[in-house]
Amino acid sequence: MKLSRRIFIKRLFLSGLGIAGIVYLDSFWIEKYIIDWNEHDLSESSKDKIKIIQLSDLHLKEIKYFHKTIAERINSELPDVIVFTGDTISRRNSLNIFEELLNLINPKILKILILGNKEYDARVSLEVLKKAFAPFNGYVLVNENFGYTKNKRRINILGIDDYLHGTPDFNAAVSTIEDSSLETIVLNHCPAYTDTIDELNKSTKIPIKMVLSGHTHGGQVTFFGREIYTPDGSGRYLKGWYTSGNTKMYVSKGIGTTVLPLRFFARAEASIFYL
Repeated sequence: MKLSRRIFIKRLFLSGLGIAGIVYLDSFWIEKYIIDWNEHDLSESSKDKIKIIQLSDLHLKEIKYFHKTIAERINSELPDVIVFTGDTISRRNSLNIFEELLNLINPKILKILILGNKEYDARVSLEVLKKAFAPFNGYVLVNENFGYTKNKRRINILGIDDYLHGTPDFNAAVSTIEDSSLETIVLNHCPAYTDTIDELNKSTKIPIKMVLSGHTHGGQVTFFGREIYTPDGSGRYLKGWYTSGNTKMYVSKGIGTTVLPLRFFARAEASIFYL
């Protein structure tokens, strides 16, 4: 049956509306608020597995329902460590919002935070941040190490300062390590600095198990797997696993958004690692 011009245009219009509605729902809701939880097992059958949850680029402005679901998932997973890999706070006056989120999470879980460019943009006081974070079993690392022990197992967690607005210094961080033979996890907000870490580690020879980064938002808005834009400090990295020289790195797509309040083919994520 031949369609009339009027019916054809009407159906085309309705189809366009449907597609626009799906895109809108995906961009402003599904990819922003339905968190993709990814699990990665690097334990190699180790005894006393260490479970780490990475939260990156929260860009906290207010606590929404999906933040509460993240806290619920964390409490049910009961990790050994939560690492916040930068851009947790975007505004100086949002520190209380971060505390609100922390109040939802089991206080016994060790929490480690590094600075991203947004903490520097917001001029968040390091001392105020440390003081606010401490009651939640939280530690802020700026070019320094934290030695973590679980039963008879011990690892190093090395926190690097922000690459864009801070003073990242891998060698200074390494100098705070007591036992350089231990497996080491490096927290490094901007993935571009991992190339420097890999080069410097040719001399220091720290056994880096992995580097955890963020910053890129996975492109935040991508088309057919290609990003439109990535911020300075991303380097050649976008999302997922990479090997920089001899160094293995995971780049998280993060949870929050910046500039545009949407995501497209760059689902927000939280990651669970077993070591």
